[in-house]
Amino acid sequence: MATTGLSRSTQVDVSRVTESLEMIAPLWSVWILMTLSAQPLRYAEIKPRLPWLNDGTLHPKLRKLTDAGLVERTEVAQGHVTYGLTGRGADLMPVLTVIAAWGEKHLEKPLVKNKDTGTLEPVTHVAPAQNIEDTLALIGPRHATPILWVLKARGASSAKALSAAAMPSHRLSNIYPQVDRLVEDGLVRKDGRVYELTANGHALAPVYRALSAWAAGRPLADADTHPLWGQARSATQTTSGPWLTTQPRVPAPAAPTPAAAAPALSTQPAATAWKPTDLFSHQIPVRPVALPQAGGHRR
Repeated sequence: MATTGLSRSTQVDVSRVTESLEMIAPLWSVWILMTLSAQPLRYAEIKPRLPWLNDGTLHPKLRKLTDAGLVERTEVAQGHVTYGLTGRGADLMPVLTVIAAWGEKHLEKPLVKNKDTGTLEPVTHVAPAQNIEDTLALIGPRHATPILWVLKARGASSAKALSAAAMPSHRLSNIYPQVDRLVEDGLVRKDGRVYELTANGHALAPVYRALSAWAAGRPLADADTHPLWGQARSATQTTSGPWLTTQPRVPAPAAPTPAAAAPALSTQPAATAWKPTDLFSHQIPVRPVALPQAGGHRR
């Protein structure tokens, strides 16, 4: 993907991050990676941890993650094959922690019925894997990240300027469904004929810093020095906007028994360490109730 009007280094950065999102954004990829985070597992050990994925889904997902260099398939002995994270896959785990934190803070909590009162109440804890997937569904579409980066670099921009910078090989009319979806998602606002990032859009800075560092093979500790997303935000951008309403791509499964729960994911910092119940913390309702004026893309 090429962009115009941005520095060559920024173009390369955007391309790497976009390619990284294409690896991890497909449905259930994060759940599989987190399931393999503690140790290599045989297929027969993975299947009970992700019981809602049939063989026709799980096999291709593992193959794609292997082809992407995130999972390695090892033949320990004849008929004994294990799947585990590669070095690149293991390095991705702290990045997922950053993405989960953004989802926890900026995505609306789904509502569930209280068994005692019958009223709808927000769940107290959304599984990090669900927060990660829902966040990736916002920024993972093909042109979402280039548009967000252009708006971060240039500030308020017209549709024509956005099209030339983020989608140079497309006709001007093609920019509108892409940017309007980001408006609906609450990451971009439209003011007259110009578009600009919302507070929630600016708050993606740690997510894009972490993805950029991982995509370039740099330590996550270097992420804060990112030339674009590492810059200090103005006072008007530090406050978070309203929660973004999202709907899980499909209803999440019920929590498995503790014995079948996915292994803990060891990440840094310690304050956000993963627990065995993080993958399967609750049943996500089929359709969360929207907060007034919260906006948000329904998947």
